[in-house]
Amino acid sequence: MVESTLHERTGEEVTTVNATQGLAAPVAIDVPRSWKTPIVLGVLALIWLICFGIFGDARTVAFGWSDTSDAIVLPDFVVNSKTFCLTIGILMLAIAVVATWLASQRRKVPMWLIIPFGVLLVWSLVGWVGAGGRVPVEFLLTGALALSTPVVFGALSGVIGERVGVVNIAIEGQLLIGAFAAAVTGSITGSLTLGIIAAMIGGALVSLVLAAFSIVYLVDQVIVGVVLNALAIGITNFLYASVLNDNSAEYNFPGTLPFLPIPFLSDIPVIGGVLFNQRITTYAMFVLVPLVYVVLFKTKWGLRIRAVGEHPLAADTVGINVKRTRFWTVTVAGMIAGLGGGALTIGSVGAFVREMSAGQGYIALAAVILGRWNPWLAACAALLFGFSRNFRIWAGQAGSTIPSDLIAMTPYLVTLIAVAGLVGHARGPAAAGRPYIKQ
Repeated sequence: MVESTLHERTGEEVTTVNATQGLAAPVAIDVPRSWKTPIVLGVLALIWLICFGIFGDARTVAFGWSDTSDAIVLPDFVVNSKTFCLTIGILMLAIAVVATWLASQRRKVPMWLIIPFGVLLVWSLVGWVGAGGRVPVEFLLTGALALSTPVVFGALSGVIGERVGVVNIAIEGQLLIGAFAAAVTGSITGSLTLGIIAAMIGGALVSLVLAAFSIVYLVDQVIVGVVLNALAIGITNFLYASVLNDNSAEYNFPGTLPFLPIPFLSDIPVIGGVLFNQRITTYAMFVLVPLVYVVLFKTKWGLRIRAVGEHPLAADTVGINVKRTRFWTVTVAGMIAGLGGGALTIGSVGAFVREMSAGQGYIALAAVILGRWNPWLAACAALLFGFSRNFRIWAGQAGSTIPSDLIAMTPYLVTLIAVAGLVGHARGPAAAGRPYIKQ
């Protein structure tokens, strides 16, 4: 009797072959139902429907799509906040019902169903907070994109690292070193381009240390990453206090990259200002997300990277140098994270501030898991975090009745709910975090 192996995550039928009779018979596999995601979606939908819909604010809210200075001015969309939130709550509840039906059929709830749910949830919250006033949609989207850019770069670095088998806990340190290097180099040389290059080199240097200890000397990758993060904080704090603090004009005043509007496209209402009037770091993000996806999933080099991350012994058997592949791939990933650090300083603030990464490297790791090690989905998760941060800024300016401490918790609360509530246990590359010892 010859039996095939059960594919645990698909729930597909498998076939057993009787060697004596030569017959094949389908065997239905009883895959357990997973109710976690439907329950989370249903609970959130009911909370939103009751709190923001049934007991919501009955004042009107105006969604502003453009400013009076724009080439094309669109009229505001004015709606009753309670009606708006009630409608969105019903739509969220409908998605939860669909998710429940999928779970009852032993099918996985797809990301294309979860993402619209998250978007509806966020916009209902915006409509509730903006009751009695005007919601600047372009400001919210533009700010979200700017704030999420470093996290997207960090998430791409994490995806690449884990796909090749190295858990890159050191993203926080790479962002911080990249931000410091960009600010100092840009200030000394007067060239923001050199500042960006220095940021990438700084991130790569942190990755080289991570690679040397975890790949060559087989030290635990998580421990090395945590130590590198602490080391990056210590070094940058020391240099900031001893050098930058008293000489900010010479060493910590690089300025910011200019906005580069694309002719004609930047005049399109809403999306023109959001997508086509950005700094070069944001345009680089637009390019890197699809590029990383294509390289990982459509090229021979990407196939080798994924093979090393899934089954290094098999990759070694067919002639792939596992350690060298991991070493240089992690270094490239560090360059991308360093670019995210440059986006923090000369791509946004214009100067280095103590511990300015503020946990964004760890949020990037959460985005990697939430995005299930896919560059596109990880970028979407990072954008969600960026939007929640910008929402916090706007809610404070709009005079929201929500306590400021609760608003400050929004980015981290959103990330926690998304990762723990909607993803839960996710299977990453099989060999991620495991050192490879050549037999």
